[in-house]
Amino acid sequence: MAGGGNGEVKLLGMWASPFVLRVRLALSLKGVSYEYVEEDLKSKSELLLKSNPVHTKVPVLIHNGEPICESSVILQYIDEAFAGIGPSFLPADPHDRAVARFWASYIDDKLLKASSQASSGKTEEEKAEGAKQAAAAVETLEGALKECSKGKPFFGGDSAGYVDLMLGGLLPWVHVGDAVKGVKTFDPATTPLLAAWADSFGALDAVEPVMPEVGKLVEFAMAMMSHAAAAAAAATN
Repeated sequence: MAGGGNGEVKLLGMWASPFVLRVRLALSLKGVSYEYVEEDLKSKSELLLKSNPVHTKVPVLIHNGEPICESSVILQYIDEAFAGIGPSFLPADPHDRAVARFWASYIDDKLLKASSQASSGKTEEEKAEGAKQAAAAVETLEGALKECSKGKPFFGGDSAGYVDLMLGGLLPWVHVGDAVKGVKTFDPATTPLLAAWADSFGALDAVEPVMPEVGKLVEFAMAMMSHAAAAAAAATN
């Protein structure tokens, strides 16, 4: 990875976090060397608490001693701070940049929230409604990919960009949901562009090395579900 003139770069993260993965993907695509610090979120470090006092969450990127928080903000910071290194994540055209930011926000505001409701809703009705909304969001993103890619492999065109990183960080957890539920979220039969995009993104040289193992994530998810079920049972007794 590119090192030297980038200054000191440190990333506070947690291995299973899709938001941390977004940042790791961005740094990898840019070729920026950095120190990775794994955080124990049950016993947060003083550095994390000091660097992100508002939310006390990961990821936090620390560049030359200055912290930057929130994955979407960090991605844009990386693109600007390391301009001229690796690919640009956001287009040069102001309108195209605005469109990319719109779809990036859509991924978190619609797809991510609906998917979380589908897996963590308090009732079966809530879960079903979340699944319905998530499916609608995936269908909408299929159209967005067609619009943004202009027939090329990525939302960013020939190379992965801002929207690709925002969605790509969620990709391992999409695979986890598929494995647990026996479904295929990005189905070649219904969303062929997203299915091809997922294959192309996952095969990038800069992406594959930083992607967490899906099997390990499945184990992590099952442990979290068991813990949540036990806590809920204890609360009703």
